[in-house]
Amino acid sequence: ISLTPEGITQRMSSLVAQSIEVIRSRIDELGTTEPTIQRQGDTRVMVQVPGFGDSTRLKNIISQTARLTFHMVYPGLTAAQAEAQGLPAGTMVVPSQDGGSELLYEDVALGGESLVDAQPSYDSQRGIPVVSFKFDTRGAVTFSEITSANVGQRFAIVLDNTVITAPVIQQPITGGSGQISGSFTTASANDLAVLLRAGALPASLNVIEERTVDASLGADSIQAGLTAGIVASVLVVSFMVIAYGVWGIFANVSLVLNVILIFAALSTLGSTLTLPGIAGIVLTIGMAVDANVLIYERMREEQRAGRTPLQAINAGFERAWGTIVDSHLTQLVAAVVLYFMGSGPVQGFAVTLGLGILTSLFTSYTVTSYQVNLWYKRVRPKELKIQHFRFIPDGTKIPFMKISRYVIALSIIMSVVSIGAAYFKGFNLGIDFVGGTAIEVQHTGGPADAGQVRELLDGLGLGEIQVQGFGTPEDLLVRVQAQEGGQAADQVAVQKVQDALAGDNYSVRRTEAVSGTVSGELAWTGTIAVIIALGCILLYIWFRFEWQFALAAVTTTSHDIIMTIGLFSITGLEFNLSSIAAVLTLVGLSLNETVVVSDRIRENLLKYRKMPLPELIDLSINQTIVRTSLTQFTVLLALVPLVLFGGEALRSFTIAMTFGSLVGMYSSVIVNGPILINFGLKQKTDDDSVAKKEKPADGASV
Repeated sequence: ISLTPEGITQRMSSLVAQSIEVIRSRIDELGTTEPTIQRQGDTRVMVQVPGFGDSTRLKNIISQTARLTFHMVYPGLTAAQAEAQGLPAGTMVVPSQDGGSELLYEDVALGGESLVDAQPSYDSQRGIPVVSFKFDTRGAVTFSEITSANVGQRFAIVLDNTVITAPVIQQPITGGSGQISGSFTTASANDLAVLLRAGALPASLNVIEERTVDASLGADSIQAGLTAGIVASVLVVSFMVIAYGVWGIFANVSLVLNVILIFAALSTLGSTLTLPGIAGIVLTIGMAVDANVLIYERMREEQRAGRTPLQAINAGFERAWGTIVDSHLTQLVAAVVLYFMGSGPVQGFAVTLGLGILTSLFTSYTVTSYQVNLWYKRVRPKELKIQHFRFIPDGTKIPFMKISRYVIALSIIMSVVSIGAAYFKGFNLGIDFVGGTAIEVQHTGGPADAGQVRELLDGLGLGEIQVQGFGTPEDLLVRVQAQEGGQAADQVAVQKVQDALAGDNYSVRRTEAVSGTVSGELAWTGTIAVIIALGCILLYIWFRFEWQFALAAVTTTSHDIIMTIGLFSITGLEFNLSSIAAVLTLVGLSLNETVVVSDRIRENLLKYRKMPLPELIDLSINQTIVRTSLTQFTVLLALVPLVLFGGEALRSFTIAMTFGSLVGMYSSVIVNGPILINFGLKQKTDDDSVAKKEKPADGASV
């Protein structure tokens, strides 16, 4: 019996696919490096790891098979004696790490597939690094049986056909855990633990080529993004000063320190900053601005209620702090779940988001507070003149609930249309998902210009095109997404690229089919991570508020995700890796907006117990709408320069972010309230001393 050529091809394809997932797991264990891993041709895999300087270590981690097995050592006979006399039946000679060899039974007593964890540790008695491991339930039982039946015998731990250690079993080991000791350094023990946790490769891999590459966005796109970022920063900082005067300067100082702390933490952790990571920073900057706006608007409200400037400052920080903590902790819950459940770009987003949440809490409570208190001690003002600019005047009383049934109907229609478009029309998936063709080109007249090549190719109508430096300054790697029409259409696309570059001294050196960088497993784990994160957020808000608030928050967030997904499907906007970053960011923005409004509704439920619920929700929305409009405007100020100057590489990200932020504002202001009523939120009717009988003060506040 022999495999057909088709069977061999299918088997090889399966091995390569499994190898890609193992490689991804191994590199993910090294930290938030967010690798690019693509299949090239039938038997090759291309791995790009940004910011990883030790290429030798990386090659070892990628290429080592890491097949771990446990064997009993044959007693009473050395390997040399066995080779001289003839090997006993069922035995084999295996080289050992110390340069010798061991005579082992061929039968595998226990396999590495039974491992559930492996961690680098330190044997304090012998003063050496070791690797501690733990078996699953079945492996623990087998390990206990083997060690119980072979006390006094030697037990060999074999990694990739090399004996790492062969200790004598001193006593039965029933706990399901053990140690691997050998000639390890701290680094090699850590790397072995990484390999064991990620699992063995299904086949051996050989490194055939190593090159240094530029950023996948290209130097020109990075420069465009940097320019847009500088313009956005200037706009946001300037607007805060225009809106709040000296108070805006306080907020800007906190914001700058917040960003510095984020980058310092990323540098300390050795994390690589990629586009999803930048998206996480964008979200935390928005939340940091929002925290200061919350504090300032609370101060204005307290002053209008008749408090002195000092009392207004203290009460403003105290009352806004609860809202800030709730909005930030919901994001932190999401970040933790995304980090542990997701992988690759999802983890990168989670790390920067989590760090940004912590730094934002720190700067808003300590840095802003310190500046305000220092200013008050020096100036001793008789009145807090906080705001100089407003989009919405004080005393706004928009009857949102009167149009609630129309709003809900509109949202349902838009959601159905979005889901229908996604199901029947699908998405314009970019090269990150569908793969395509990798084309290596070389410039014969000096260093290659990635920006020039991108301009030459953008007008060919071939979909997404990625251009990056590849090896020498003269070489570029061009990725063209898969074309409709299969292999023949891909060949036509390659010819178009070759023709477009021929007149500018570029020659095509090699072409090869590549897979998408976002595998099915990666997309699935990312989706599951988002769903679990929303579930955890539901539980947190349920605990802090009431169940109606929790369901409403998850519903409005899901509504915003559906709307944004619908945008991609209906417009044909390319859905790529940057789109994932945008959707994750929008989840955070939507939650932040909804929690702030819900917190004010909860507060007013206790304060105005006899007010009809629709009126109370209207009051709460109008009280928070100034803060909502200011926060959304600062987010848009940051996004518009990215849309205008960020270049084609950031187009999907910026358009989705701009659309999603507007949808998030719509849902938190208009959709959230009717959902709360439909979910059965009730007004408090019990007689309580906390209830306020006075008429609510006019004016927009937080």
